[in-house]
Amino acid sequence: MTLATRFAPSPTGRLHLGHALSALQAHDFARAHGGRFLLRIEDIDGTRSRPEHVAGIVQDLRWLGLIWDGEPVLQSARLPLYQAALDRLKRDGLTYPCFCTRADIAREIAESGQAPHDAAPVYPGTCRGLDARGRMHEPHAWRLDMAAAVDRAGPLAWTDLDAGPIAADPLAQGDVVLARKDAPTSYHLAVTVDDAAQGITHVIRGEDLFAATHIHRLLQALLGLPTPLYRHHKLLTGPDGKRLAKRTGAPSLAELREGGADPAALIEQLRSIPPRRGEGEHAQLPRELL
Repeated sequence: MTLATRFAPSPTGRLHLGHALSALQAHDFARAHGGRFLLRIEDIDGTRSRPEHVAGIVQDLRWLGLIWDGEPVLQSARLPLYQAALDRLKRDGLTYPCFCTRADIAREIAESGQAPHDAAPVYPGTCRGLDARGRMHEPHAWRLDMAAAVDRAGPLAWTDLDAGPIAADPLAQGDVVLARKDAPTSYHLAVTVDDAAQGITHVIRGEDLFAATHIHRLLQALLGLPTPLYRHHKLLTGPDGKRLAKRTGAPSLAELREGGADPAALIEQLRSIPPRRGEGEHAQLPRELL
């Protein structure tokens, strides 16, 4: 099988240097090993995804000189694949409908005593075991019954190219959403199905998604899909020590381009950042890029 990596941004805003670092590492890994570098647009969020941001992603990557193989893939064109995967998990008795609002979940978590400052509180299972007959006309998500799924799959592991073999621990993530109220799939389900369908052999992505890999390994086992090798690179931080992100106003590649930045010099600066986890907590943005 030909080695293949991918860059899979969401078109909910313009790309910034953190995106550029992730795209570059996936691109360079593929090219160094004679493999393919694919572009996938994760546009399942119909409320925030914008066509102009899709065009912006293409423009930004071309400006950086990162050329992908084949045509970009849009998740919005692949909904039947995700539905088929969800239907299989439903038939296996591993899902349940969830009618909770965010307020319901927050209240349940508060009443259970879970620390309110947790960055990603685990869903407390409010709708697990609920008799949903007569309610399916109401808006609802579909969740994975994590305990039942782990019991079905048995012990699992995956390999990180830097950290080595990792015992999968999806239970720690709780009953994750597989299909949202406002979208027919979720990130976890779609990315697992797409990586397999596109023949991705190596997933190169940020360490903020390390925990998600435990979930993806479980879904691969449940759906009979292959397991790629993984590398979770360090995150790029600004001078304040905080990771670059759209929501914190990180400068976009478009702004850098409009300001006269040299894309070749920018790429070389990003290549100078040690890629491996464990070489410092985060990757500091080079002074030349400040």
